[in-house]
Amino acid sequence: MLLNVLQVVSTTLAEVGTGLSAIGAGIAVLGGIGCALGEGKIISTAIEGIARNPEAEGKLRSTMILGVALDETTGIYALLVSILIIFFMA
Repeated sequence: MLLNVLQVVSTTLAEVGTGLSAIGAGIAVLGGIGCALGEGKIISTAIEGIARNPEAEGKLRSTMILGVALDETTGIYALLVSILIIFFMA
């Protein structure tokens, strides 16, 4: 009788753990929203700068590309963390 109760509790805890890891992966993917907002801000600010000072276009473009690349790594890390949570915590 006690063994059956322990099996049920163990199975229930495993299911709860799987659900919680899915919730954690979903929260980790929310980092992609911040990444997208950051990229939009970087690009819009660079375009405003180019519109105000067209002579600085080359310098602004290279700085913008570097900023977008660094910001994109945030989204990639969020995706990587969510994949690790799904496959190794479940």
